Amino acid sequence: MSLVTSKELMLKAQEGGYAIGAFNVENMEMVQAVLAAAEEMHSPVIMQTTPGTLKYAGPDMYYANVAAAARYSDVPVVMHLDHGNSFELAMQTFRAGYTSIMIDGSRLSFEDNIALTRSVVDACHPANIPVEAELGKVGGKEDDMGGDDDDPYTNPEQAKEFVARTNCDSLAVGIGTAHGVYKGIPKLDLNRLAEIQKLVTIPLVLHGTSGVPDDTVRECVKRGICKVNYATDLRIAFTNGVKQYMAQDPKAFDPKKYSAVGREEVKKYVMQKMEVMGSAGKA
Repeated sequence: MSLVTSKELMLKAQEGGYAIGAFNVENMEMVQAVLAAAEEMHSPVIMQTTPGTLKYAGPDMYYANVAAAARYSDVPVVMHLDHGNSFELAMQTFRAGYTSIMIDGSRLSFEDNIALTRSVVDACHPANIPVEAELGKVGGKEDDMGGDDDDPYTNPEQAKEFVARTNCDSLAVGIGTAHGVYKGIPKLDLNRLAEIQKLVTIPLVLHGTSGVPDDTVRECVKRGICKVNYATDLRIAFTNGVKQYMAQDPKAFDPKKYSAVGREEVKKYVMQKMEVMGSAGKA
């Protein structure tokens, strides 16, 4: 089927008490793996790219890969910009055909974040393209999205005001997750998440989930998370598959052969996370 927007899928997830996985894809094999997992699990799915990924190959290239893969599938597929860091990049992906846009103004002041987010909302909504925003900061590093912050947590009252003033469709919240590889076991502020859910009616998003224990993810979904992002662990899974093949056959030179093993590792990972989020069977 053709690509769909994230709005209806996330509203269904919110109503049904599950979350949709948003998986960062870096190449054709990862696109194939994520879609194969979604088809086997009969789950809706979101594929996404960051600004750093789009420096490697532009929005048109990634859009074409995902759109071509989804064309003959019977599960809903969304093409999403993850952590859009400027109005210009948001518009590039919008014009390329992305069906969901994130603008991340979380490094800005509260008022500047509102202004940037509202500008993207005003540009995208006439075409019925939903916009995800971020308030509070996810720690670590997502490509070139910056570093840690002294006060990364989302203020529930500010979240309510932010949503009302920007008219965004979903909100990524800071509750203690981080991008990249965790040095220890992450500790999330689940009570804060519950407070945000009481005041914000739109779907909530959890970033930096690679490495977060599955039971914690399940609890976050119970407390209002409708979209869960995974990036680092997919890269690790793909690379581990390639390394495994090359260790067995150091003279291998056909990228189709070792990439196929990486693809299978990504597929297995994605299927397991769809079970955790409860999206299996919801397509």
